[in-house]
Amino acid sequence: MISKSGQPLMKPSCSTAIDLSSSHGPAMAFRVDFADYEAEGVQHQHPQGQLILALHGAVTCTAESGVWIVPPDCGLWVPGGVSHSNQVTSNARLTYLFVEPGAATLPYECCTLSVSPMLREMIHRLADLPERDARDAHVERLMRVMLDELALMPRERLELPISAHPKIASIAAALLANPSDRRTLDQWAEHVALSERTLKRLMVQETGLSFGRWRRQLHLVIALRELAGGATVQQVAGDLGYESTTAFIIMFRKALGTTPSRYFADRLLNAERASGSINQPRSLIST
Repeated sequence: MISKSGQPLMKPSCSTAIDLSSSHGPAMAFRVDFADYEAEGVQHQHPQGQLILALHGAVTCTAESGVWIVPPDCGLWVPGGVSHSNQVTSNARLTYLFVEPGAATLPYECCTLSVSPMLREMIHRLADLPERDARDAHVERLMRVMLDELALMPRERLELPISAHPKIASIAAALLANPSDRRTLDQWAEHVALSERTLKRLMVQETGLSFGRWRRQLHLVIALRELAGGATVQQVAGDLGYESTTAFIIMFRKALGTTPSRYFADRLLNAERASGSINQPRSLIST
């Protein structure tokens, strides 16, 4: 976007562009196209809980206790009052659902949820309603059923636990910045001035995962974000430091039970079913 003076115009932050004070019921929803907003949001919080749905592309949410990825066909739940920031792929189109405090029985911590086609459609229906209809009795019933359904959605394991412990936080920051770094546990222990045994114990204590499992989860979270953003499997495998594309696909299949191409094709089909536009399954990513 270019101004009349020829200088690039700064895009607004999505977190400051949405007015949550206009809510007239237990929930409100907005569609957001990040062609119009900054791709990386500022750290913020709000009293309402927030469900982030990815229609296209992906969003990565960072909160105090971890990093969560929201690929298509999933949603991220952020409880009210939790400080967080959202980083999206440049092709992202999202829907935000804000839930008033006490309006539904929902998790007290951030988590990625599988979102059914029916729930997705109800949220989109709410987002598309004119503001004047927000107090309509039919809309109130829609919101009540929608929130009841949201409370039943199963969790997905698409999060990376991050500790506030300075030693673990240092390693996490380094690997998030350079995920292809293949230093061993012993080498990382030397880097943070700990014994290998102490770091091994500390990693499990702070994240609940061994170092090897934690690094694989980091690779999975980054891979989902990059693949949803349009990167090829070969590009992602190389960026994560895998010796071959096959090795990366094996890791992905072990974690999610299917190949990258199949994973995104299934989610595309689910989204098309929800929108009423059924096409033959096709891959969203190149291999």
